[in-house]
Amino acid sequence: MSNFAVVCASGSFRDRLAGHEGVTHFGHRWTDGGVDVAAGLTGAHVLHLAVAVCVLNDLYREAQDCGIPVDGVRVEAEGEFDEDWSSTGITYRVDVDSPADLARVEDLIALVDQIAEIPRAIRAGAAVTRTA
Repeated sequence: MSNFAVVCASGSFRDRLAGHEGVTHFGHRWTDGGVDVAAGLTGAHVLHLAVAVCVLNDLYREAQDCGIPVDGVRVEAEGEFDEDWSSTGITYRVDVDSPADLARVEDLIALVDQIAEIPRAIRAGAAVTRTA
């Protein structure tokens, strides 16, 4: 089935979403300029957007805790579904604009990959239960 790609960008990466269709702007507590999101409004897109936004948020939070300045973050998440609408997996890519040493930024990205809550919940196979 189709690839359901989403992108969220902040700071120095926001202007790179100008050509994307359906860009929406959101305020954000860690960036003065907020976050721009390019995503369709389907459940599949929203699932992938949850991963991308969680990673973006956690990058800012952990960078602040580690004393790493961040000028911008861009996270793209995507994935496909099989014919029964089971996810075949989600992949994401991160770009961080920072004057910090590249090794520190790479360590930050690796840390966030381990601790980001939404990716961890999905990896663990979170149960989804309807209640009355």
